[in-house]
Amino acid sequence: MKTWHYVLLVFLGGCCYGVLSTFVKLAYSAGFTVSAVTGSQYLLGTLLIWIVALFTKKKKLTSKQIVTLLCSGIPFGLTGVFYYHSLETLDASLAIIFLFQFVWIGSLIEWIFLKKAPSKPKLISIAILVVGSILAAGVMTKGGATLTWQGAIWGALSAVTYTLFIFFSSSVGKDIPPVQKSAFLTTGGVLMIFLVLPPTDLFQLPVLMGVAPYGLYLGFFGVVLPPLLFSIGMPHIGPGLGTILTTSELPVVVILSSLVLGEQVSMWQWIGVVLILGGIMVGNLKMPNRKMKSNVHLESRSA
Repeated sequence: MKTWHYVLLVFLGGCCYGVLSTFVKLAYSAGFTVSAVTGSQYLLGTLLIWIVALFTKKKKLTSKQIVTLLCSGIPFGLTGVFYYHSLETLDASLAIIFLFQFVWIGSLIEWIFLKKAPSKPKLISIAILVVGSILAAGVMTKGGATLTWQGAIWGALSAVTYTLFIFFSSSVGKDIPPVQKSAFLTTGGVLMIFLVLPPTDLFQLPVLMGVAPYGLYLGFFGVVLPPLLFSIGMPHIGPGLGTILTTSELPVVVILSSLVLGEQVSMWQWIGVVLILGGIMVGNLKMPNRKMKSNVHLESRSA
C-alpha cells in the first residue's frame, strides 16, 4: 500500500468515531441508559471483530504478546469511561474540547518516546486544529458554559488515554495481522469497560433485545472499525500524524448533528469544521515530499 492509503485509513478511523454521538443520542432518547448503550456497544463490537478474526489470517502468539495486546486495549476502554464522566459535569461543547487535546499530546509523546520532533507544518496544523475544534464545538455561540474541576480532570484524562491508544496502535504488535491484533485490543477495552462501568441492564432480555440494534451499529463503527483501521495505518505514519488525522471525528459530528438530528449549526461551527479539515491537509502536505526527498537521497548515496 502507498503512504496515502495508510493516511486515508486512519482518517476514516477518526470519521467512524464521529458517527457515534448522533446515534448515542438516539439511543438515549429511546430510553436506554448509559451503561446499557456502552455495554452493548463494546460487547457486540468485540463479538463482531472476533467473528471476523475466525475467518482471517492469524499468527500464533505467545502469552506475553497476548497480555501486551490486552493491556494496550485498556486505554481504548478507559477513554469512553473518562469521557462519560466528564459529560456528567461539563457541557458537551467543553468536554469535546478537553478530549481534543490529544492533538498536541500525541506529538508530544512522539517527541519524548520516539525522539521525533514535530515539523513546522505539523505545529502549524496543530494550532489550526485546536482553534478549529473550539469553534466547531460551538463554544463561541454558547454563553455561560459551566467549567468544573472534576469535569476538566476527567476530560483531560480522556485525552491522555485516547492518545495512548493511538500510540499503542502504532507501536505494539506491528508483525501481527491487523484483524487479530484489533480483536485483542478491543477485548482489553471491553474488559476494562465491564470492570469500571458494569452493564447490569443487559442482563434483562427486553433491554438487551431493544438496545441490540443500537449496540450493533455503535459496535461496528466504534469498536470494530477504528482499532482495525488504526492497526493497519498507524504503524506506517506514527502517532503524531495519526492524532492529526483522527480529528476528522469532530467535522463528522457537526455534519451529522445537522443532517440527522436537525440541530442548528452556527456559522462559527462551520468555520471550525473548515479549519479542522484545513489543518489536516496542512499536516499532510509535506509528508510525500519528505519521503520523496529521502528516497532521492538514498538513491544518490547508493549510486
